[in-house]
Amino acid sequence: MSDQALRCGTAPAADDAERLHRGEHADPWSVLGMHATGDPHREAVRCFLPGARRVEVLEHGSGRLRGVLSPVGAAGFFAGTVAAAEGRFAYRLRVHDAHGVREMDDPYAFPPLLGELDCHLLAEGSHWRAYEVLGAHPRRLDGVDGMAFAVWAPNAGRVSVVGPFNRWDGRVHVMRRRFECGVWEIFVPGVGAGELYKFEVRTRGGSIVLKSDPYAFAAELPPGTASRTCGATPFAWSDQAWMARRASATPRSAPLAIYEVHLGSWRRHPDGSPLDYDELADALVPYAQELGFTHLELLPVNEHPFGGSWGYQPTALFAPSARWGAPDGLRRFVDRCHAAGLGVLLDWVPAHFPRDAHGLERFDGSCLYEHEDPRLGYHAEWGTSAYNYGRREVANFLIVNALYWLREFHLDGLRVDAVASMLYLDYARAPGQWLPNRHGGRENLEAVAFLRRFNEIVHTEAPAGAVTIAEESTAWPMVTRPAYVGGLGFDFKWNMGWMNDTLAYMRRDPVHRCYHHDQLTFGLLYAFSENFVLPLSHDEVVYGKGSLLGKMPGDRWQRLANLRLYLAFQYTQPGKKLLFMGGEFAQEREWDHDGELDWHLLTDPDHRGMQRLVRDLNRLHRTLGSLHRRDCEGDGFQWIDCSDSAQSVLAWRRMGDDPRECVVVACNFTPVPRLGYRIGVPRPGHYREAFNSDARDYGGSGMGNGGGVSADELPWHGMPCSLALTLPPLAALILLAPAA
Repeated sequence: MSDQALRCGTAPAADDAERLHRGEHADPWSVLGMHATGDPHREAVRCFLPGARRVEVLEHGSGRLRGVLSPVGAAGFFAGTVAAAEGRFAYRLRVHDAHGVREMDDPYAFPPLLGELDCHLLAEGSHWRAYEVLGAHPRRLDGVDGMAFAVWAPNAGRVSVVGPFNRWDGRVHVMRRRFECGVWEIFVPGVGAGELYKFEVRTRGGSIVLKSDPYAFAAELPPGTASRTCGATPFAWSDQAWMARRASATPRSAPLAIYEVHLGSWRRHPDGSPLDYDELADALVPYAQELGFTHLELLPVNEHPFGGSWGYQPTALFAPSARWGAPDGLRRFVDRCHAAGLGVLLDWVPAHFPRDAHGLERFDGSCLYEHEDPRLGYHAEWGTSAYNYGRREVANFLIVNALYWLREFHLDGLRVDAVASMLYLDYARAPGQWLPNRHGGRENLEAVAFLRRFNEIVHTEAPAGAVTIAEESTAWPMVTRPAYVGGLGFDFKWNMGWMNDTLAYMRRDPVHRCYHHDQLTFGLLYAFSENFVLPLSHDEVVYGKGSLLGKMPGDRWQRLANLRLYLAFQYTQPGKKLLFMGGEFAQEREWDHDGELDWHLLTDPDHRGMQRLVRDLNRLHRTLGSLHRRDCEGDGFQWIDCSDSAQSVLAWRRMGDDPRECVVVACNFTPVPRLGYRIGVPRPGHYREAFNSDARDYGGSGMGNGGGVSADELPWHGMPCSLALTLPPLAALILLAPAA
């Protein structure tokens, strides 16, 4: 290489050339592209194209040849000067190699992508539309179509985007470092939708790692782990009326009956392959609609490498899993749900992430998303890493992800998984395996601040009416109270205590239930301390726990009767409702995520009866304000008798906005019929039997009260009137009070 060539800028310095050839150069824009030569009539052009034999510089648009570049130094480097009487000009490269001749735009001819405000907000951790600038986005720059890539990796020595478009060679598209915010960026001309890609990261220690894009909108079908580019065409939503109604609704007083679904195992094709999003829309949406559920809750659909995690170990938080189709397929599914009057909730996992090599673990060679100290950053129980909530960029990443799903997929809410593991530093950790906070306590102060911020931002930045639901299994106070009064800011919380106590009771032989009456009544001592959801979720039908039906004692008839009773108990207690798929028709086997539900059971009238019972409970739940309007208010519930442990009978009232409008509920938790069983009621008149879980239509014995009972003016249970009821065995009654 001549001194004259170096002085006029036709070739890079020898050290630059070697570092680029070895893939060690962190600032390719200082070497490649078009550069001034000192001669106002000529410009230098340099490129690195491994495998090229000849490179020509063409004028963009006209295609006129402006010059031929010469190979210089290390293989693949070409440099030369071209005529430029008018100064810098737009150009293309014509490349001759073993594959033929092709024309391309030089990625090093384009300016920086991120604006100053983007960089400022990303560095500050308050860019609530970060997914619009990070990741991969179709762009048209200077009349050229291509893909803009950007990734946060502040501690990397070099970052490249790689894919089939550059033969996965990390030397070809080395990205520009934006020191202001730790982001690397590049515009790659000619890359369109559907291309696979990853980021090749050279760490400060010199090792090379291939990482999927944390902001990728789509991913390769597992077991592949690459990210996939998407197109720019916006989705045409048709749910404007739904979104407008949602914005004006009051979730606490609205009916909420959730059907929890794992998309991969609800139903499958005869050959065992899963349904895609559109096929699920054709089958699942009308099914849930016909059964009267108000919402579907999807187990995590974010891309995840291990199907056995059910989505709870995601590696691509912004990408719907390719197992069930393309992202727009999920959008069509949500749109179809809204057209059918169904809301859609998503299980969302900000508590931890898997340690797969292509994921977030040590993303740029450092503990970027996680804590360096395993006593803070490692969950031994799950073999996963915990997010560093105290790092503003990490908190921004998670909050923006929540906003992405709510904005871009029109989801109606997020159920936040494993909140307890976030709140407590010693969660599932033995003494010596965790670090106390700055006050010496076990509370994760950074996670608390994150959850409050998350809820504040979701409730201000997301489309109106979106809700957040916490899966929180401890007695942490004020989970569903606003952050400004010291709460965490969630709309609802799963009532795990209610679930554990009542399931433990229902497992008992009825002869022993009289000694454990408090397991049914204790939950009412705290039922209105939070806005609760009563969950019978997937967690209760896995890992050897058996199905809901399998938990019930007795012979077959008694087990079915117990489950009918239990579901009626759930639907008439204060709190929103959640039922995992299969429970609605008394699935007999434990849930198998690799198969499908046992739909053949619906040929049995007993299982069809259970399905009919759930449909009728949902109808009553939606149409009777007394069963939902004051789910979260203490004045919406009153015990009639909670002390008859000897006969294992409970009775209560549910009231709506008008306390004169009420339903009366009576439950008999033994297989012994109770004849002439008297309970107090607030006024005289005829009480219609609106529901009887022992009805023949449900598979019961048909014992009941002939459609209703007239009240006697005989004071009972502190009320002026009373009913003498026939309580069927292992059954629940719902009676409608006469109008006041």
